[in-house]
Amino acid sequence: MNGESIPERAGISRLNLFLALSRTPHLLVDLAAPSLAAFLTLGGFPPAGVLLLGLVTAFSGYSAVYALNDIVDQRIDRSTLSPDAGPGGERDLDGIFVRHPLARGFLSRREAMIWTAAWSVVAFAGASLLNPVCPLIFLGASLLEVLYCSLLKVTWLRGLVSGLVKTSGPLAAVFAVDPHPSVSFVAVLFLWLFFWEIGGQNVPNDLGDLETDRRIGARTIPVRFGSRGAARLCAGSLGIALAMSLALVAVLPVRPGWLYVAGALFSGFYFLLAPCYPLVKTGGAAGAFGLFNRASFYPLSMLVFAILEWVL
Repeated sequence: MNGESIPERAGISRLNLFLALSRTPHLLVDLAAPSLAAFLTLGGFPPAGVLLLGLVTAFSGYSAVYALNDIVDQRIDRSTLSPDAGPGGERDLDGIFVRHPLARGFLSRREAMIWTAAWSVVAFAGASLLNPVCPLIFLGASLLEVLYCSLLKVTWLRGLVSGLVKTSGPLAAVFAVDPHPSVSFVAVLFLWLFFWEIGGQNVPNDLGDLETDRRIGARTIPVRFGSRGAARLCAGSLGIALAMSLALVAVLPVRPGWLYVAGALFSGFYFLLAPCYPLVKTGGAAGAFGLFNRASFYPLSMLVFAILEWVL
C-alpha cells in the first residue's frame, strides 16, 4: 500500500477515527433527545450554566457509551467486517467517517480504552455536578450497554435493553433540571423515547445487518421474526411513539399549545411513519437504512417545534 494506510488515503485523520469510534455525527444528532427532555421539563431553556454543563456532560456520556460498544464488540465486529476495507460504502449516520475503526485495526484497543475512559471521567464529573442521580444513571447505562453487547448470541430480547440505554440520557436530563419530576411525566417520556428507539433505531439497524447476523449466529429481533415481522414491529413501535408524544401533552409540567401538537403530528408522520411504510412493503435493507437515518432526526424535529412553541 506504498506505506500509506487506508484511512490516510481516504482523507480520514486520526481525530476522525476517534470521532468514528464514538459515532460522533450520530451522537451530535442524539444530543437533541436530552435537550428536548430538559426543555419539556422546564417549559423553556435551563439557566445558561446548567445548559452548557448539561451539553458537555451529554456529549461526554454518549461518546463514552458508543465507544464502549465498539470495545466490547471488537471481536464480533472483526468477524463481520473486512479489516482492510475503507470508508465509503456506509449508508447510515454511524458510518460517515468509517464504521468500527477499532475492529478494522485503525485504532489500537489501548487507544480506544483511553478515549473511552477520558470521556467517562468527564461525563461522571459533569453528571455529579448536575444531580447525584445523574451519575447513577450514567453508570447504569454503561452497564446496560455491556449487557446489550454480551447478549448478541443469547437472546433477541437484547433489543429491549437498547431502549433502556437510549432513554437514559433524556431521563438524566430531566433530573438534571428538576430533582423531583412528576412520575407520570417521566413514565410517558420513557415510553415515548423507548418505542422510538426500538422502532426507529435498533430494529432498522439490525435489519440492515440481517444476513451477517444470521451468518454469525446472532440473536436479534429481525433474525427471530424475519424481515417482514421486524418491519411490522417497527411500524407498531413507531405508532406507539407517536401516540406517546401526544399523550405527553397531558402530563407535561408546562402545558404546550397547538404548535407542539402540530409539530408532534408532523414529526411523527414525516420522520417515523412515512419512512417506515416502504420498509413494511419490502422488508429490505434499503428501507431499513432509510428509516434509521430519518428517524434519527425525530427528536431534533420535536425540539425545534418545542422551541418555536416557547418563542411564539
